[in-house]
Amino acid sequence: MTDHSGREAVAAVWRIESARIVGALARYTGDFALAEDCAQEALAEALVTWPRDGVPRDRAGWLLTVGRRRAIDAFRRRSARDEKYAALAHGLGEGGVVSGRVPADPVRDAEEVLWDPDRIDDDVLALMFVSCHPVLSREAQVALTLRVVGGLTSDEIAKVLLVPTATVQARITRAKKTLKAARVPFGVPPARERAERLGSVLSVLYLIFTEGSSAGSGEELIRFDLAGEAQRLARVLSRLMPGEPEVHGLLGLLELTAARFPARTGPDGRPVLLEHQDRRRWDRAAIRRGRAALARAERVGRGLGAYGLQAAIAECHAVAPSVEATDWGRVVLLYEALGRLAPSPVVDLNRAVAVCMAQGPAAALPIVDGLKAAKALSNSHLLPSVRGELLARLGRTDEARTELKLAVRRCGNKSERSVLEDKLAALG
Repeated sequence: MTDHSGREAVAAVWRIESARIVGALARYTGDFALAEDCAQEALAEALVTWPRDGVPRDRAGWLLTVGRRRAIDAFRRRSARDEKYAALAHGLGEGGVVSGRVPADPVRDAEEVLWDPDRIDDDVLALMFVSCHPVLSREAQVALTLRVVGGLTSDEIAKVLLVPTATVQARITRAKKTLKAARVPFGVPPARERAERLGSVLSVLYLIFTEGSSAGSGEELIRFDLAGEAQRLARVLSRLMPGEPEVHGLLGLLELTAARFPARTGPDGRPVLLEHQDRRRWDRAAIRRGRAALARAERVGRGLGAYGLQAAIAECHAVAPSVEATDWGRVVLLYEALGRLAPSPVVDLNRAVAVCMAQGPAAALPIVDGLKAAKALSNSHLLPSVRGELLARLGRTDEARTELKLAVRRCGNKSERSVLEDKLAALG
């Protein structure tokens, strides 16, 4: 095996399994900060060992085992007679190596799959609730969860949150120290505490999915691992908290959005715009799941929340046979409701797009101009790309060209940047 392929294998398993590995080690050690440190040490060892000795058959199990050994080493350093070290060193059977618990039946446990994605006491979900503990600031909750649950690097998180990388690193370090000092236990909290942290959990799930569905950097437009993990966690959360309408609203939004993934890229990996997508390729099963989740949100709530409204917008696209046949008037109304409930520049920008489709570019341009005057989304490519499109439709080609050039410079994703470059070239 070449050094390059070994490192690729490490990167792949870490991207997919890092949250589960950290979660299992956190439950295993009872120490969140130690768990991530041990996972990082296991990752570093894999980067050296796998290219040299070959990739193990059970890659995640290998990382977990090494992480467990590092935890034992850490406890040994703290105290040779520490009770926790004794329990870790002597009380676990083979099944405990990967599950982090003392197995009732070691033989049977050893034969089970490493993780059951439908377990309600999911390690990753528990990890998310710990990361969203109220002792942390909202900014720290988001940064920490994106790191340990989403598996994003500090640079990627910085792009998602539109802050410097150093700020992200400082937030994560402080968050881990705060959790340690507060002795926050690992696990899904009792029902009365879940509601306190639910808003943060939903927000983080949404951010993870957003980064997965439209990667902020790199060459791939869609990061299926991040988007899929957000969907999986949303499904688990919907079963854990069936009476919370916004949980179902978020699940509906993720399912309906992901339903379009198969048609969002062409054979060459380049993005395909909505108006050019082959809707026959949309995932009809995901659309049915999304609409069912939206219906549940409507049944258990007294009106849709922010995620439910976004799911309703996604449903308008999912049921329309074409862009032209979309109920753009309803989409505009839904965005107006969303803007009152959860105002943001992105909501206003999306409303402008819907207004353009419903009433024409002249009606939409003042909304975008207002955002530009307010210096909203100043580091994002989204505003100049939309404004450039509106100006082009109005025949103001020179101004459109200036906006699209700015959008190209700001866009960090290679695939998305290629679409903007095509639009710019089409202006001549």
